[in-house]
Amino acid sequence: MKLELQIASEATGLPAENDLRRWAETALEDEDRRELVIRIVDEAESRQLNRDYRGRDKPTNVLSFPFEAPPEVPVGHLGDLVICAPVVAREAVAQGKPLAHHWAHMVVHGILHLRGYDHLEDTEAEIMENRERELLAGMSIPDPYREEK
Repeated sequence: MKLELQIASEATGLPAENDLRRWAETALEDEDRRELVIRIVDEAESRQLNRDYRGRDKPTNVLSFPFEAPPEVPVGHLGDLVICAPVVAREAVAQGKPLAHHWAHMVVHGILHLRGYDHLEDTEAEIMENRERELLAGMSIPDPYREEK
């Protein structure tokens, strides 16, 4: 796998490149396209991208930008993930999860979007969430959707 890591954040406690690579490799599985950009940003950039590309004027945890070349052009690049470090950190605390587990979930979730999974409809969401659970369980990470009691 070819990973380009871009750090555009002042946040501390970011995952190591080796961890990001391991999580990405797990989510890529049998995907032929194995080139990927992961850009870690702060809230201003996340908010701007979320507003410009999704019409939502707030920062979000992960954005996925699939790369689509013309059919006649063989390409290894799958797409880009933009992960907002402060949002991921806040969510991990609010959800009572280890930060590394939530980062792994965001990488897996984003790559599944790049691979064509979605969660707009209930049926799609169930398929995508089950795949996330399986991939994360394979890395000994608990179900990210479990309800805290």
